[in-house]
Amino acid sequence: MFLEPQETMPQTSVVFSSILGPSCSGQGQPGMGERGGGAGGSGDLIFQDGRLISGSLEALMEHLVPTVDYYPDRTYIFTFLLSSRVFIPPHDLLARVGQLCVEQRQQLEAGSEKAKLKSFSAKIVQLLKEWTEAFPFDFQDEKAMAELKAITHRVTQCDEENGTVKKAISQMTQSLLLSLAARSQLQELREKLRSPAMDKGPVLKAKPPAAQKDILGVCCDPLVLAQQLTHIELERVSSIHPEDLMQIVSHMDSRDKHRCRGDMTKTYSLEAYDNWFNCLSMLVATEVCRVVKKKHRTRMLEFFIDVARECFNIGNFNSMMAIISGMNLSPVARLKKTWSKVKTAKFDVLEHHMDPSSNFCNYRTALQGATQRSQTANSSREKIVIPVFNLFVKDIYFLHKIHTNHLPNGHINFKKFWEISRQIHEFMTWTQVECPFEKDKKIQSYLLTAPIYSEEALFIASFESEGPENHMEKDSWKTLR
Repeated sequence: MFLEPQETMPQTSVVFSSILGPSCSGQGQPGMGERGGGAGGSGDLIFQDGRLISGSLEALMEHLVPTVDYYPDRTYIFTFLLSSRVFIPPHDLLARVGQLCVEQRQQLEAGSEKAKLKSFSAKIVQLLKEWTEAFPFDFQDEKAMAELKAITHRVTQCDEENGTVKKAISQMTQSLLLSLAARSQLQELREKLRSPAMDKGPVLKAKPPAAQKDILGVCCDPLVLAQQLTHIELERVSSIHPEDLMQIVSHMDSRDKHRCRGDMTKTYSLEAYDNWFNCLSMLVATEVCRVVKKKHRTRMLEFFIDVARECFNIGNFNSMMAIISGMNLSPVARLKKTWSKVKTAKFDVLEHHMDPSSNFCNYRTALQGATQRSQTANSSREKIVIPVFNLFVKDIYFLHKIHTNHLPNGHINFKKFWEISRQIHEFMTWTQVECPFEKDKKIQSYLLTAPIYSEEALFIASFESEGPENHMEKDSWKTLR
C-alpha cells in the first residue's frame, strides 16, 4: 500500500508494505485541481490511478510550485521536499522555485491582473511556510537563507496596500529563526556531552564493590521503570528529524553524487539513539551478571522480564527489544542454573513477539495493534508507539536497496519515495507524542549513568557465578584469567 496524495498525511500501519512493483508503466491523468506536466508537457509526470508515480526532476519541481489555480497537495509537498535532497541540495531547489515564481509573476504582471497576482503571492508564502516548518534545517545554509529572502522580497512587491503578505512573511521568518536557534543550541549541547565511548556511564572491566547499589535498590516496580524508560526513549527520539532519516537513503546512494547538508551532524542523532539501545542491553546484562547469589540473580532476571512486559503494554517496543537482547547476550544466556529457577512463561511470550521469522511478523502485528490504538486514543498513554528503531531503519534500507531511484526512461521513481515518505512521516508522528508519565530524576540518573561492564567483564562475572561447562567455555575462561 502506498501513500496517496490527499489533504492530510495518512496515519497508516507501519507493517511492512507489499513489495513495490519493479516498473511504473501506464499513464493516467492528473486528478482534479492538480497541475499537469512540466515544461516538456504532460509526459514529464506519469500518473497511475490518479497517483503520481514518476517524473523528471524538473517536472517534479514545477509540480511543487503553486499557480493562480493550483496548490500542491500537502502530502506531495512533504514527500518531494523530503526526497528531493537525494537529487538536489535544498538551496538549489529553493533557487529553482524562485525562478519559477519569477516566471509566473512576469506572466501575471503582463496581464495586469492584480487580484490574481495577490492570490499567487499568498500561495507562494504558504508553500514557503510549510517548507520552513517541516524542514527548518534546510535554511541554516546561508545560500538557502539568501534565496528565501530573495523570493519573499519579490512576493511583497505586490502587497503595498494592506500588507497581509508582508505580515505572513514576517511571522514565518520569526518562527524559522526561533526554530533554527533552538536546534543550534541543542546541537551544541550534544557536542559538549558527546562521549568518545558509548553515551553511558563508565565501562567497568571488573566487578564494582559489593556495597554498590543495583537497579532494584533504585526502583523495584517494573511498571515505574518501564515508564521511565519510555520517558528517555521519547526524549531521545524527539531529536530525530525527517531529513535525518533520509540520510539512510542518501548515504547509501551510489548513483547520485549529491549528499545532504551536514551529513555528520545528521547521522549523529541516529547514532546516539542507536547507542542508547546498545547501552540499555549492556546495562541489563551487567545488572544480572554482577549479582553474586543465584537467588538474587533469578529475581533480577524476573524483574527485567516484567519490565519488558510493561514496556510492551505501553507500546515501547524499542526498550522491550533492548531488554530482551540484554538477557540473550551470551554471558547471561549461559547461566543455566539461574535460568532453571526463573519462571520463563512470560519471557517465552516476549520472545514470541520478537521472533525474527517471517520478517518479524509477530512484532509487526503487535506494532499494528499499537498504531491502531494510538489513532483512536482517548488518553495520551494510549498514543505511545515507539518502534524497534533498528528494524525501522532496516525497512527504509530495504526499500531503498530493492528499488532504483531512477526508472529506465530517466524519470525519478516517485512511487518508491511515496512509501519511504509514508514510513518516515508515521515515525515522526509517533515521536511527537508527549510522555504522560511523571519524570523520576533519581531513576533516570541511574539508567543513564550507572556503570556497565565491558564484554570481558561480563564473561568473567558470568563464569565466576557459574563455572565453564564445555571445552570452549573452559578455553575462554582460561584466556580471560
